Amino acid sequence: MNKNIPSPYYSYKSENVISFRDDIVFITGRFRSGSSVFWNVFRAQNDCTAYYEPFNERRWFDVKHRGSFVDNSHKGIDDYWSEYDNLEHLSNLYNEKWINTALHMDENSYDINMHAFINSLIENAKGRPVLQFNRIDFRLPWLRKHYPNAKFLHIYRNPRNQWLSFLTDKQKMNAVDVQNTYQDAFYLDVWCKDLSQQFPFLCPKVTPHPYTRFYYLWKLSYLYGTKYCDYSVALEELTSSPQQTLCKIKNLLNWNTFDTGNSTQVIHDLSGNKWVNYAEVSWFEQREVACELELDNYFGNRK
Repeated sequence: MNKNIPSPYYSYKSENVISFRDDIVFITGRFRSGSSVFWNVFRAQNDCTAYYEPFNERRWFDVKHRGSFVDNSHKGIDDYWSEYDNLEHLSNLYNEKWINTALHMDENSYDINMHAFINSLIENAKGRPVLQFNRIDFRLPWLRKHYPNAKFLHIYRNPRNQWLSFLTDKQKMNAVDVQNTYQDAFYLDVWCKDLSQQFPFLCPKVTPHPYTRFYYLWKLSYLYGTKYCDYSVALEELTSSPQQTLCKIKNLLNWNTFDTGNSTQVIHDLSGNKWVNYAEVSWFEQREVACELELDNYFGNRK
């Protein structure tokens, strides 16, 4: 049973839970993919409210809880939370389990508080609401169902460079020792644990090497992003050709007042392929090819 039908005795009027607004923008990207850069592009616009990582455990809407720390790798960003001021009521809806539990949500999933939380952000936005998430890539089917006229943007990054950005101590977590020395700083282990229910190969017992699990997660996120989003952009493209990329996005969003000049100014040059200093090409290829073969097998056997 997955469908409600009318009562044979009385009729009831209920509000439609689907939002048909066509000015909402959702941004999805993995951790260290450049999603903060992408968010800052929209924050530079005067006629929108760009929310940074709404599900973040720092609870941007809670002045006492959010702290004042800003990652120094996020160039040109002084805070993440200004847009959340005066939204303390969100604490009544927020659930910290959203960061690492039930990460996979299909069209029939149900979370009334999550839905109300997102709706409240949208309703309180001044101008066009833009919501940038690092925790919705596998929830995109659910979001698309509830916001069918919204635009969904997806940012991704070369997985090898992204892996380097995951490592907080590259000397300790070097290519030779990383299987034994890996320390999780960006939720790889907890995400693999939760998502192994849908994708068994993410389980550490099945896939002990952290880069292999990282690549699996990267590729799955890429597959979901390219399938469910209206536009996917590589961080390398955004940073090397910002004006051209932003013009494409402006046209896609039908956002006539979007000032590409303002946004171009907050995009900084991206360094080259740092991964070449971490390991040989074969180190990466060996693990990536194994992942691709397993993914071919996994999806090839599913109807």
